[in-house]
Amino acid sequence: MKIKDLTVSYGLVEVIHNITFSVGSEPVGIVGRNGMGKTTLCASLMGMGPNMKGHIYWKNEDIAGKGSTYIANQGISIVPQGRRIFKSLTVHEHLMLVDTNKTNKRWSVDDIYEIFPRLGERRNNYGNQLSGGEQQMLAIGRALLRQPEFLILDEPSEGLAPVIVQHLVETLKKISSMGVKMLLV
Repeated sequence: MKIKDLTVSYGLVEVIHNITFSVGSEPVGIVGRNGMGKTTLCASLMGMGPNMKGHIYWKNEDIAGKGSTYIANQGISIVPQGRRIFKSLTVHEHLMLVDTNKTNKRWSVDDIYEIFPRLGERRNNYGNQLSGGEQQMLAIGRALLRQPEFLILDEPSEGLAPVIVQHLVETLKKISSMGVKMLLV
């Protein structure tokens, strides 16, 4: 993915001003203080941002301004900040809701349970019965079931215990080694 001369604004206020960078086979990290536009960048890359100028190239196509459904269908997936877990769905229901791709599957629900054994143990628990770490695993699992070639992770370690963060790092390394490109905020 290549981002070129991207400017994003809320009304007259520019939050992101004329940035250019690319993400290749190695994961790229974006670091900054609160309010610097990191989450706005993630939303913009997924077609969910506010007013935007510039270019976002994916597979030689400028996808800037395309809708989020179109972008997701091009192999780009996001793990949003805040996880966005439904309290009234079980772990398994969350995963089955997203597991719609019947062909060309790199990831299955069983694969998610293998990567995150704790989710398999908690498959019948509701979203509001999961710890922060379990919710993050579920959010990543949902994103992987979209069969992404490019994964955007917005603050994936936020609020997690150090031991869970270490497991998350190892898991993301494994996912990256399987050819999934990553942008980590």
